[in-house]
Amino acid sequence: MVTTLTIVFILGLITVVTVIVIRFAAPATPPPEIPQNMAIPAGETVRAVTLGKDWAAVVTGNPDGVEQIYIFNLDGSLRQSVVIE
Repeated sequence: MVTTLTIVFILGLITVVTVIVIRFAAPATPPPEIPQNMAIPAGETVRAVTLGKDWAAVVTGNPDGVEQIYIFNLDGSLRQSVVIE
């Protein structure tokens, strides 16, 4: 009985380690794409994009570490911007 439990434990441990390795070995997702008509200031990189019913929010970051949220209308005009502190 102890031998059977040891074998089951070892197989379970191997399974868990295998699943973890497979999940972390998966390729990283590419950065989000923003619609072409929305202009992001030069030097800022897109971190996240969220689309709403009639708006799109774009989270950006610059090399200084400052992050900002731009909220655009779907026609590409800027509705609001917020600096994340």
